[in-house]
Amino acid sequence: MKIISWNCNGKFREKYKDIIKLNADIYVIEECEEPEKYGYAEFADNYLWVGEKPAKGVGLFTDKGVSIKNNNWPNYHMRNFLSVNVNGDFDLLCVWACKPYIEEYCIYQAVHREKYSADMVIIGDFNSNKIWDKEHGSRSHSVVVEELKDIGLVSAYHYVTGEEQGCESKNTFYLYRHKDKGYHIDYCFANPENIKKFQILSGEYWIKYSDHIPIMIETFDKKDSHF
Repeated sequence: MKIISWNCNGKFREKYKDIIKLNADIYVIEECEEPEKYGYAEFADNYLWVGEKPAKGVGLFTDKGVSIKNNNWPNYHMRNFLSVNVNGDFDLLCVWACKPYIEEYCIYQAVHREKYSADMVIIGDFNSNKIWDKEHGSRSHSVVVEELKDIGLVSAYHYVTGEEQGCESKNTFYLYRHKDKGYHIDYCFANPENIKKFQILSGEYWIKYSDHIPIMIETFDKKDSHF
């Protein structure tokens, strides 16, 4: 299964025709508008969306052959988190961490930790990196990474590349789209046994659409005895 996550930087209705060329099974799109209110129904036949405002939220869009069921995990006024079950096989948690960024996600993880499992996939824009740990104290990026490791989930990028957290050689975000202001802040966490492939797509191409670059994970299917 191929899953793509992308913070589209708004106006997804004008950009979705480019991302669907990648033929993913699931698209997790951060900072996208509510499909029904913004009229891109041809892309949104099978979807779920959450957000505080119609213009910006998190959308989950799937191929017609993929079934999704909202797990309805309560957010307790925390924003932009969406947990679904995919094909009855595994849970997928979609994340768009807004200010205070990793701190809010850390609370969400603590609240729902008993629901987490080693077979789930967590993907999205965490707006976080180990280099900012001191700013977040006990709710830091490293705390989140270690807790997920205890569950059996690792960052797919770091697993594939062997790089350390905070020492990433490839960026997923460029502040104001400046190529000299790059950071690694988008992640996918999964069981290493289920990771078939992971990549950050071409920054040269995607930076004309957004300040974030799409990330893509390919997982083994259940029939391959991984999920």
